[in-house]
Amino acid sequence: MAFVTYEVEGAVAIATIDRPKALNALNSEVLDDLEKVIDGIDLDAVRCLILTGAGEKSFVAGADIGQMSTLTKAEAEAFGKKGNDIFRKLETLPIPVIAAINGFALGGGCEISMSCDFRICSDNAIFGQPEVGLGITPGFGGTQRLARLIGPGMAKQLIYTARNINAEEAYRIGLVNQVTTLEELLPTAKKLASVIAGNAPIAVRACKKAINEGLEQGMDDAIVTEEKLFGSCFESYDQTEGMANFLRKKDDPKKVKHVAFQNK
Repeated sequence: MAFVTYEVEGAVAIATIDRPKALNALNSEVLDDLEKVIDGIDLDAVRCLILTGAGEKSFVAGADIGQMSTLTKAEAEAFGKKGNDIFRKLETLPIPVIAAINGFALGGGCEISMSCDFRICSDNAIFGQPEVGLGITPGFGGTQRLARLIGPGMAKQLIYTARNINAEEAYRIGLVNQVTTLEELLPTAKKLASVIAGNAPIAVRACKKAINEGLEQGMDDAIVTEEKLFGSCFESYDQTEGMANFLRKKDDPKKVKHVAFQNK
């Protein structure tokens, strides 16, 4: 794949959007490569995915304006659907996804970061949805995910004004979970991913499913979703061994052993 690299370190995978000369802007080819990476993840081996951008200047500077400038109405709708379908695949991937945001995360870059479970950014990161300044709307889920993440009032303000914000403000309004130096960004993301990968994968995946589905349901339906996923964890190796280890620790700390959680 020309525009997305993929590597695996233990149970953690790293996908890097690699088009630095264009500040990692998303065109059809980049989106195709990203979809291939998502579809090709070995979910039996990988427990957490990190998504980042190549270089120090940009995570993803947005969708490719040069490609979009000549689109017809029908072609623009198709391009929006293409991006939305792929971002939705990322969002609903069974394993957690961490966005490690280095530099610009504008337009489609902000949108793809919001498709991840949470976001860590470098202190030089810049976020924004600049589309109205180009005569268009956000097209890859920005109007929907931004409002869900930071509330409709703040989302409307950022989208209507097309104003960019820095890492500090992104953290203040809850768009990102953590800000690091550029040098510490990927090590921090890898450390967090390793902690997640060390927990029971069946339980982690069930939690992701419960949260994502529950957010789209009323509370009465959402707690039923949780109950079913809670029950689904029982009688798995992870549950029986994890609870047995807890009870061993309670009875005699010397009997505690490391639990090697399984995917199945």
